Amino acid sequence: MSTMSTATSPRKHKAAITVDRLAYFFCRYWLAVVVIMLGLFVGLPFLAPVLMQLGWKSAASVIYVFYSTQCHQMPQRSFFLFGPKAMYSLAEVQAVWQNTNNPLILRQFVGNAQMGWKVAWSDRMVSLYGGLWLSAVLWSPLRQRIKPLPWWGFVLLALPMVLDGGTHLISDFAGIGQGFRDSNVWLTALTGNLLPATFYAGDAIGSFNSLIRIVTGLLFGLGAVWFAFPYLQQAFVEMEYNMEAKFNRVSQIPSVPPVPFGNSRN
Repeated sequence: MSTMSTATSPRKHKAAITVDRLAYFFCRYWLAVVVIMLGLFVGLPFLAPVLMQLGWKSAASVIYVFYSTQCHQMPQRSFFLFGPKAMYSLAEVQAVWQNTNNPLILRQFVGNAQMGWKVAWSDRMVSLYGGLWLSAVLWSPLRQRIKPLPWWGFVLLALPMVLDGGTHLISDFAGIGQGFRDSNVWLTALTGNLLPATFYAGDAIGSFNSLIRIVTGLLFGLGAVWFAFPYLQQAFVEMEYNMEAKFNRVSQIPSVPPVPFGNSRN
């Protein structure tokens, strides 16, 4: 019994030290880890059409299925790669896919060789998570120059996306392509019909719907990082100090090289 305990004790001690070192590394370089992981998460939806173009449909399907759990993937609200246009109207999709307004059927269309291949995220998700990633990248060099965003500032930056997404959701209850956010008659009246018809109706690039989805997604991403990252920074710095004290007590301070996006204690 004592022999087994003696044999396993050093292993447990070594495993504990390894876990502590990994935790210390993450606390010190959490921002670099977040930027890398978020960058991969944002980039994978764009890999799906690349794989489709290469003929690796099974691999692309895995990405489409994975991101379908987080996004409606409606083709008329998504970007396309390797085709003549970056986005297509609902009518254009219906003409080559199925003449239906059923979102469960529409979302299955991933493109074809003539139109190109759909990015696995809608334009709103691209802007939202792309805004999170871009803001995380910019926050590292700017964090010492800007004050943390108060909660009401985050609410103000998040509110436009909540309103836009909420009105789109309500509009879609009337049927895809048939709601008040598809025609935007209210906006035509508000602006005196000063802009081209393509700006008011539909979801194509250059339309009001597409523009507002991209802008509000970027604002939400900016607000989320600006509000949350200072608190995360403070928490990880405190954990880093506590772990250093622990390592000092047992003379096990790990050697980790300085890298960009490391904690700043100034």
